[in-house]
Amino acid sequence: MRHTIAASFILGFLLCSFIPSSRNSIVVGEKAPEIVLKSNTGKNVKLSKLKGKMVLIDFWASWCGPCRKENPRVVEAYTKYKSEKFENGKGFEVFSVSLDKDENAWKKAIEQDKLTWKNHGWDEKGEVATQYSVQFIPSAFLIDGDGKVLAKGEELRGMNLHITLDKYLKK
Repeated sequence: MRHTIAASFILGFLLCSFIPSSRNSIVVGEKAPEIVLKSNTGKNVKLSKLKGKMVLIDFWASWCGPCRKENPRVVEAYTKYKSEKFENGKGFEVFSVSLDKDENAWKKAIEQDKLTWKNHGWDEKGEVATQYSVQFIPSAFLIDGDGKVLAKGEELRGMNLHITLDKYLKK
């Protein structure tokens, strides 16, 4: 019994949220679906506006401990790669998709975690997460300058993000 409780606690800590998904999974090699969301400044942000750049689509929330722990790593990658040239993309951008229900908590977390990129979208109802078949957060997708999905999942977390981005740097 104790092992079951401990396993449940650990699983809950590692995977912050399960989001129902009724669509097929996003496939590496296919074009990423468009995203249009309200930004933290009140305007809309669109994924298609980042065409020509390498983009990390990062699903997260302010209340998710593992997401907040991952944010400094994403900031580090953004700082390192934002001006780099890739095989199919000039520069690196992050498109954050927040699954927060509380808009103020989301905005406060952006400030606290020093998420300096401009592409912050609020997916209050989880519609984009459902479209991307996100079942837990943090969750991420890497797309190239043409909007094609290059990678997803664990290969985009921690140092793996750097390793994956390095693979696509222009030689």
